[in-house]
Amino acid sequence: MLIDDVTIKISAGDGGRGAVAFNKNIMSLGPVGGSGGNGGSIYIEGVSDLSALSQFRYKKDIKAENGGIGRGQFRDGPNGKDLFLKVPVGTEIQIVSLQKTKGIPFKKEVLKVGERVLVAEGGHGGKGNFLFRGPRNTSPKQFQEGLPGERFTVRMELKLIADVGLIGFPNSGKSSLLNELTASQSKVANYPFTTLEPNLGVYFDLILADIPGLIEGASSGKGLGIKFLKHIERTKILFHLVSAESENPARDYRIIKKELAKYSKELARKTEYVFLSKSDTLPKKELTKKVAVLKKITKKIFPISVYDWDSLEKVKKILEKIQSKKLIHK
Repeated sequence: MLIDDVTIKISAGDGGRGAVAFNKNIMSLGPVGGSGGNGGSIYIEGVSDLSALSQFRYKKDIKAENGGIGRGQFRDGPNGKDLFLKVPVGTEIQIVSLQKTKGIPFKKEVLKVGERVLVAEGGHGGKGNFLFRGPRNTSPKQFQEGLPGERFTVRMELKLIADVGLIGFPNSGKSSLLNELTASQSKVANYPFTTLEPNLGVYFDLILADIPGLIEGASSGKGLGIKFLKHIERTKILFHLVSAESENPARDYRIIKKELAKYSKELARKTEYVFLSKSDTLPKKELTKKVAVLKKITKKIFPISVYDWDSLEKVKKILEKIQSKKLIHK
């Protein structure tokens, strides 16, 4: 099960208390109390593992290490260790409680492997009495408590980053096409909602995402709904599959386009290629008729079948064209 949306509480470490300490001969040697260490900060780091958010399914409270207290003989307390929380690339981080603190972004996206985002800064350690000494205060007993670390409730939401997103009604052949084009082993069966989570495959340098089947009302949360519409947002190009087995492929096409537009106007304007899938299931005359109907709506329409080598070659040529443009813009 892909965990793609979690809310956790994070607490950076508190700063350590400063020390009050003197040498044995107070009057001649004065204060020697060290300062407290800084509390550990919490960072979020991007990784390639799509399942990385699953670690937070049951672990909801994250706390970094506190700074150590100051000691005598000018010894400062040790700093608390920083925490690095691993999240999949494509994760959006949003602070959902407490006000935005200076230096902490209210919303941030992790888009690269190894990218680190500071989300909660550790508290500064308090001063020891050595730092309070002065001409009129040669034997100070003052010290500072350490400052508390920042505490937030943070929502982390994964939105897949893919070059090509495969969309369409349930059972329109998206998983089968992904399996044929890549080394992906998506589950394939002849019933709706076989795919219950996004599947990724790689075609040379391109990342392809099989987005679970959408249905009418998806933009309002019906079926698998918004949970998977969000994964299409970052895809650059859409492969829209319409099943040749449908009694009304034009209607199917329009419904999906309508749901995309309801969710996001930008999403509806993405470059798309339309494929009439499972073309091997129809007689040639009927297939030609359905292609003609779809051509009235969209010019980029291609009949394909995973059992037809020639049609798959056409899909591969489209992918190679997309890849060449990607290389030019790198």
